[in-house]
Amino acid sequence: MSKILITGGAGFVGSHLVDKYIDLGHKVIVIDNLAHGKKENINPKAKFYKTDIRNTEEIKRIFVKEKPEILNHHAAQINARKSILNPLLDAEINILGFLNLLEAGIKNNLKKVIFASSSAVYGETEVLPTPEDYEPKQPLSPYGIDKLTAEKYLGFYFKNYGLNFVVLRYANIYGPRQDPDGEGGVIAIFSKKFFRGGNVFINGDGKQTRDFIFIDDIVSANILALEKNINEVLNIGTSKETSINEIFDLITEQTRIILPQKHLPSIFKEQRRSSLDSSLAKKKLDWEAKTSLKEGLKKTLNYFCK
Repeated sequence: MSKILITGGAGFVGSHLVDKYIDLGHKVIVIDNLAHGKKENINPKAKFYKTDIRNTEEIKRIFVKEKPEILNHHAAQINARKSILNPLLDAEINILGFLNLLEAGIKNNLKKVIFASSSAVYGETEVLPTPEDYEPKQPLSPYGIDKLTAEKYLGFYFKNYGLNFVVLRYANIYGPRQDPDGEGGVIAIFSKKFFRGGNVFINGDGKQTRDFIFIDDIVSANILALEKNINEVLNIGTSKETSINEIFDLITEQTRIILPQKHLPSIFKEQRRSSLDSSLAKKKLDWEAKTSLKEGLKKTLNYFCK
């Protein structure tokens, strides 16, 4: 069993990982500043530190005291649109904050990093589903640039300090506990609207596509990334494209609630199509997405209904 530090452990993805790692018998430490995470999401069996990853002295103190073997890094500024408006803040959190953790880690016998990256590193591509080695990678936002930069830093720390890593480039995650406000994904936002009423707003024509992956499949990828002795960058998605309009229709079908939809102007620099080729994850992790979109939507909608 391992001692695992999960940053962002009070958030949507992080809290699910905390629960699963604890269920498997690992000792888990959580760092979260609660800017977006919720304290009630934190498993009571985890040791919790309320702090910011940019707080250098506090991060050093935690690593010295806890000496985690594994860092599972999910704390981030994850809103691509906000990153366009404030790239300095984005880099401060997503690059400098991450370097704070890595520097503290190499001084305190950290063995491995599992890093939450994103499909945003690719930008628009001519190959769909997109494989990991696709070039050129041209992120459309500072958020995507940050994630790609952080991946490069992991390569540096591996070559110079022997710090092992697995990078998981996530597709668009959805599921229970996702915040429908602020940084919430489209499925969480739509789910809230369907159960509370009002117009559903769709940016542009709604034909833009995403690769929607259910939270349980993300958790299983993180479990395998912990167990496998590899140093890899891996796509974690379904390899399928689904449009925003299709999501709206599926939710309408499952809830049997008829809501008006309103199309807004397209968002500047919003990616038009996205789908990840996850065949390398199948080969290296023996992982593949198992939850169908209809099944995942049903579980998500049940959560928001309650």
